[in-house]
Amino acid sequence: MNPEELLEVAERIVGWGRDGEQIEAVVGHSQETEVRVYEGEIESLSVAESQGVGIRVIAGRRQGFAHAGTLDPDVLEETLAEARDNAVYGAPDEFFGLAEPDGVDPPELDLYNEALLEFSTEAKIDLALELERAVQAGDPRIVGVESADYGDAVGADAIATTTGIRSTGRDTSCYLTAYSLASENDETQTGFGFSVGREPGSLDVGVAAADAVERATRMLGAAQPPTERVTVVLDPFVTAQFLGIIGGTLSGEAVLKGRSLFADRLGDQVAAAGVTLVDDPTNPEAFTASDADGEGLATRRNQLISGGHLERFLHNSYTGRRSGTASTGSAVRGYASTPGVGCQALSLVPGDRPPAELIAGIDNGVLVQGVSGLHSGVNPVSGDFSTGAEGLRIRNGELAEPVREITIASTLQRMLLDVAAVGSDLTWLPMSSAGVSLVVAEVTMSGA
Repeated sequence: MNPEELLEVAERIVGWGRDGEQIEAVVGHSQETEVRVYEGEIESLSVAESQGVGIRVIAGRRQGFAHAGTLDPDVLEETLAEARDNAVYGAPDEFFGLAEPDGVDPPELDLYNEALLEFSTEAKIDLALELERAVQAGDPRIVGVESADYGDAVGADAIATTTGIRSTGRDTSCYLTAYSLASENDETQTGFGFSVGREPGSLDVGVAAADAVERATRMLGAAQPPTERVTVVLDPFVTAQFLGIIGGTLSGEAVLKGRSLFADRLGDQVAAAGVTLVDDPTNPEAFTASDADGEGLATRRNQLISGGHLERFLHNSYTGRRSGTASTGSAVRGYASTPGVGCQALSLVPGDRPPAELIAGIDNGVLVQGVSGLHSGVNPVSGDFSTGAEGLRIRNGELAEPVREITIASTLQRMLLDVAAVGSDLTWLPMSSAGVSLVVAEVTMSGA
C-alpha cells in the first residue's frame, strides 16, 4: 500500500471520534526480504509482509491504546472500541494529550528508491553469494564464512489525529553483512563487515568483504596485555555503541523516570570542548533518517551537547509538556506501541583529522575494534561502565600487536570529559547512532 492509502485509513478512524475525545491513528505497512547463504548454497530465504494500526484515545485525561495486525474495516472499529475501553480504566494524568501542529515544516528527504522494488529475488541471492566468495578470496587465512546475508525493507506509514496532524512517509533500505573466520597456528578469530544503502546499486561488496577479512585476520596472535592506563582510540563501530547508550540518557523520558546521569545538568560542561553531539534525522545520509517523528511532527536537528556543554534533552509531546517545554520532534514508536522518546540519528560533529593521523600522535595506546557486554556493563544512572574489549596496541604512533581479553573501565562522564580528539571519519551505520574514531585519554585497561 502507498502512504496515501494508509492515510485514508487513518483519517477514517479519526473521523469516528466523539465529542471530548482525542484520537490518533498510526497505520503502517512493510515488506522485508532476508537471504542467508552458506558454502555457495541458500541456507535461508524469507519474504515477509506486514501491516497494522495503532489507535490512541485520550478522554478525561485518561489514555487508552490498542493495536491490530490487519486493516480489515471491522477490526478497525473493534480496535477503536478497545482503545476507548482501555482509556476508561486508565489512570488519569494531567499531561496526557496528543501532539499538536507546531509550525515546523517537515524536511524534504528522498528516502525511497524504486530500484529496490525492481531488484529480483534471484539478484538478491546472487549478491549474497558474491559477498561470500569475496570474503573467502580475501586472505589465505580465511577458513570459512560463518554467514553472508542480504536484507532489505520497504516501509510506508501514515498518522492522523483529531488535533490536525496529517503525516505520511515511506522509505527503502538494504544491507549486506558477512561474518568471517580466520585461522592460523590452531587459533581462530572472527570478523564482520557490512554495507548499507537505499537501493542495491549503492551496496559495496568489496568494502563489506574487506572489513570482514581485516577485522578477523588482524586479531590473529592476540594476547592479553598487562593492566595499565592508556590512551584509547575507539573504532567508529564502538563509538556508535557508546553514543547509543549516552543518547538514551539524554531523553526527557529518562530524566523524568530518574534514569539519567545528566538530570539537572542543563547548561553544565559535561564533555570536552571538542565534543558537539547532535541528533539529526533530517540528514539523508543517516540510515534512520525520517521527515516525521512517531507522533507526526516534523523532525528537526537537535543539538544536545555544544562545545562540551549540555544544551537540551529530547522530548515527545508528553515529556515536553510534563517538563514545561515542548516536543523536539523525537517521538519514536511503531504502530503497536505508544510514543516513547529516543534519538533517531545521533552523531558527533566530526573533526578534521583522519584516523591514521590520530594514531600517529599516540605513543602508548589501544585501538579498540570491538566490545562485549557493553549494554549490560553500563549503569545509565551512575555512568559507571566496565566492558570486555579487543583491538590493537598503539606504539610510537603505529598499530602494533593485537590484544584480547581486556577490560576497559571508567564512567561515561569521565570519558566524555577526557575526549582528546574526534576523527574526521564519520560513518553512518545501520543503527540510530553514527560512528567516528574517538580518542579518549587515560582509560584503565585491565589485562593480565
